Amino acid sequence: MKTNQRNGMIRLSVVAALVVLCLNFRPAIAQEATNLSFDDFKFKIKKGEKFEKSMIQSDITKYEGKRIVIRGYIRPSFKQNDLKQFILVRDNMECCFGPGAMLYDCMIVRMQKGKSTNFTVRPIAVEGEFKVREFKGPDGKPWAVYELKGISVK
Repeated sequence: MKTNQRNGMIRLSVVAALVVLCLNFRPAIAQEATNLSFDDFKFKIKKGEKFEKSMIQSDITKYEGKRIVIRGYIRPSFKQNDLKQFILVRDNMECCFGPGAMLYDCMIVRMQKGKSTNFTVRPIAVEGEFKVREFKGPDGKPWAVYELKGISVK
């Protein structure tokens, strides 16, 4: 009888431990996207100054690999529909389209496989995984230093 009671108590303890484990187990929740603005990606650089990756401080690099939402405008191009890649710019004024734009005023957006968007003159919000990545133009100078792996465009 004592053996049966002991086995019963052991089973009860195991069941109780499993219940506690199940109650405390939380499946991995998709990472929440952080709402940011282009102001959050500014770094110290003067117009005409040579870009060095070290200019991008930890207050920016802390977002690498993280999901963010950032608002801006699609830079116009020849393609208007089914954009799988585009340049997101701070605003639609001449500063972002002309020669005076700063490196931190734009992001290259590459949409995830199967995702795309259409051009609009209205502001959009892009959700994606942020990365610091230098893109050089044909002149060898950096044209952009940020990239988003686009998840959605609204």
